[in-house]
Amino acid sequence: MWASAPPAAVARVAERLGVAPAALRLYGKRDQTRSDQLGLIAKYLEWQTAPASSQAMKELEQFLLDRAMEHDSPTLLFNLAREYLMAAKVIRPGALILAKMVGTARQAASDLTSQLVGHLLTAEVRADLERMLLVDAGLGMTRLEWLVSPARDASATSVKTAIDKLTWLRAIDAHQMDVSVLPNERRRFLAQVARRSTNQGLERRKERKFPILLAFVAQAAVDQLDEVVALFDQAVSARESRAKSKTDEALVERAKRGRPGSW
Repeated sequence: MWASAPPAAVARVAERLGVAPAALRLYGKRDQTRSDQLGLIAKYLEWQTAPASSQAMKELEQFLLDRAMEHDSPTLLFNLAREYLMAAKVIRPGALILAKMVGTARQAASDLTSQLVGHLLTAEVRADLERMLLVDAGLGMTRLEWLVSPARDASATSVKTAIDKLTWLRAIDAHQMDVSVLPNERRRFLAQVARRSTNQGLERRKERKFPILLAFVAQAAVDQLDEVVALFDQAVSARESRAKSKTDEALVERAKRGRPGSW
């Protein structure tokens, strides 16, 4: 370290310590030098080290679990943990240790999610959610693919399809599934996972697919009602606009026929 440091910096440090610059080359030769001095520096700055069993690390674990219920990004959770430790004046453990804690928190968040919505996942609900991943002969695709397919326009066909989706969701009581026990961000995250995942990807999640699909259909029941209303409004507006345009054209034509000299 000292060999690669700028000579001016080495001289400055040596001057402050009251030793010869050459003496600094011996720094760190003793096994405990750096760890001992790290403890002294931390004490001077009023920071604390945090062994794995310390209260500070237990509080960090709870912090990460709370954040993992809102965000699933490992990078974001890692950075949030760093910021938390800095604010608490706790010396950060090694990057690998912190990364492992992030992974543990994400797993714990998934387990907690399953526990919180477990009472909603009756055998009947599970069966309905399972059928969403099977190809429907009449649709030519799975119910999940059908539900996530957006309306292309406000045509009569699109309005009918939107109503069919809403009817199906209400048939499985999706509008009555109360997932408010989960944080808003967690619900949105799970619903987004369902929208972006393939059927095979969800099947590989085994039991963990059910909370994902549950959050999706609960949100879809709300979104689908909004879509039906919006499409119907657009369709009516478009029909009124076309009717007004035809009326205006008819009035212009009548005016032309009624002008003197036009016979």
